Amino acid sequence: MNALFQQYKFNGVIHLAAESHVDRSITDPNAFIKTNVMGTANLLNAARELWKGDYDGKLFYHVSTDEVYGSLGDTGFFLETTPYDPQSPYSASKAASDHIVRAYGNTYGLPFVITNCSNNYGQNQFPEKLIPLFINNIRNNKPLPVYGDGKYTRDWLYVVDHARAIDTVYHIGKQGETYNIGGFNEWQNIELIKLLCVQMDKKLGRAEGESAKLITYVKDRPGHDRRYAIDATKIKNELGWEPSVTFEEGLSITTDWYLANEEWLNHVTSGEYQQYYQKQYS
Repeated sequence: MNALFQQYKFNGVIHLAAESHVDRSITDPNAFIKTNVMGTANLLNAARELWKGDYDGKLFYHVSTDEVYGSLGDTGFFLETTPYDPQSPYSASKAASDHIVRAYGNTYGLPFVITNCSNNYGQNQFPEKLIPLFINNIRNNKPLPVYGDGKYTRDWLYVVDHARAIDTVYHIGKQGETYNIGGFNEWQNIELIKLLCVQMDKKLGRAEGESAKLITYVKDRPGHDRRYAIDATKIKNELGWEPSVTFEEGLSITTDWYLANEEWLNHVTSGEYQQYYQKQYS
């Protein structure tokens, strides 16, 4: 990192690199601590070493998650001021990295901004995540493993809209601020899966309800947060950002991409992935 910073003289960092799959953090928490905590510190140190207190025109942008706030009940929303209450090794490692970024801002004056985003979906997402996992399973007539009662609720955001938000915050966001990025779009897992089944039946030419027969309830995972819901009013009112597509539109675009890229999907779900899948869901 130091060599790259010294060679290319970066004046800004947008830090998205992270281990991000909660299930994997339960089986291998140290990998998440190494990447998410130490990795963030390494980037901060490299930036501080290059900039040496000359922060004019510099910015460290840390991309985080809504999971640092913990779990909500049936009502309420996460605000930028919501106290942190991480419930998994993944969310704890991201919470730690958020605190480290703020500490460098307070201690060294390093200019920073942090965003906490809701669940992303879209093209090129690795199929351990819910939506591409289920697209692939429906395509191959494999069971759709649903944790617990399936009523865990998430706020979903199309990946291109997240990219638009990052671009907006990087260029006009206020230094030292936190912005929540959400889709204003809550779905219970089971309702999302049923919608996906309907879309896939149409795209694959199957009888209505055929894919829904693949839904299979499995043992819940440890520390499963019940509900996440973002209040993204701040970024909307202050920076003018809001989602550009509905969930139904974004989901349709996403399924079309995976069905058009079966070779890529087959490649990334071979080898070690199969061992992970059997261990996680069997």
